[in-house]
Amino acid sequence: MHQHELHLLTFAQSKEDLTYKDELEKVFHKVHLVELPKWQSAINCLAAVWSRVPLQVLYFRSAKMQKKLTEVLEGEQFDAIHVQHLRMSPYLAKNKDLPRILDMPDAFSLYWKRRVDAAESVLKKTFNSIEQKRLLQYEQIMKEYDMSLVCSEEDLQYLKRQHSLENIKLLPNGVDLETFSAKDHDYSHNKTILFTGNMDYAPNVDAVQYFAEDIFPLILEKHPEAKFIIAGQRPVNKVIDLAGDNIEVTGFVRDLSAMYNKASVVVAPMRFGAGTQNKVLEAMAMGVPVVCTNIGFKGLGIESGEGAIMQTEAKAFAESVIKLLDSEYGRKITGSKGAEVIKNKFSWDIIAQQLEGYFEEVSRI
Repeated sequence: MHQHELHLLTFAQSKEDLTYKDELEKVFHKVHLVELPKWQSAINCLAAVWSRVPLQVLYFRSAKMQKKLTEVLEGEQFDAIHVQHLRMSPYLAKNKDLPRILDMPDAFSLYWKRRVDAAESVLKKTFNSIEQKRLLQYEQIMKEYDMSLVCSEEDLQYLKRQHSLENIKLLPNGVDLETFSAKDHDYSHNKTILFTGNMDYAPNVDAVQYFAEDIFPLILEKHPEAKFIIAGQRPVNKVIDLAGDNIEVTGFVRDLSAMYNKASVVVAPMRFGAGTQNKVLEAMAMGVPVVCTNIGFKGLGIESGEGAIMQTEAKAFAESVIKLLDSEYGRKITGSKGAEVIKNKFSWDIIAQQLEGYFEEVSRI
């Protein structure tokens, strides 16, 4: 593996963001933070009334960022530039003299299409539909880049179909195997069902509500002592309100790997979203069996049962969890298969080599 000099240019949206600079400088040769207060982003979004640009992109529009970018590009000579997310894509779309990769990392219009389908109120459905159409149109900006990357095969095929793209490649999400690895997981316990994620993120909020209301009651009929733990920072009121006799909402967890180790089964009942789910990858890496929906599963490139069992209906989802809770052997076999998949396909070392190859490829274009 070659050694590279990395420079970071990114937004700071709060005073807290500015405090991370020292830590970032341990990784990056130079760190440039551009302040973009949330009130400024809110004003940017008012332009959506007469603009066809998606709110996601308007939110990060900044003259300060454009000025800083120009200054950094004039002051340094870069071999290649990694642009993270569709939201940042306008800033380097026209710099054709530089090798540039746009890392999506998922198909944003597909994510919003699923939000349209999942929305229950007419108002939400209408808003989501407008944003989805704008995003679908805006994704054409990928054609301005030397290469685009997504983390799931499902998203890759979707974007290729929608936009007739040739310059798009796969770069999976990875797992830090030093933090998340199967360390003699205890398969003897069968009472703890775990969901992890940022609990102010709409797909996660919807997923735990769906599980608590439609799936968990079916599991409790067979396993009345089962406990559902929702672990993740910034739980919104809708999540906090789910807490009860059999449901625990933890808030921020310092050591997620310890939480996975306590879990008998990890669930990811996502009804909308895109890409792959880190919660699924991390649990598999720890050797914990997972039951999930199709959201994110297709991007793993595995068969159902190879660490994760896919179910799309509430009853079938509950039955798969019950089956795992019923059998220590079943938990061990499923979990062991998942740990093997992650070791072979999703370790950061393997993915870093892949990304390095992509940079070499665009540098030669």
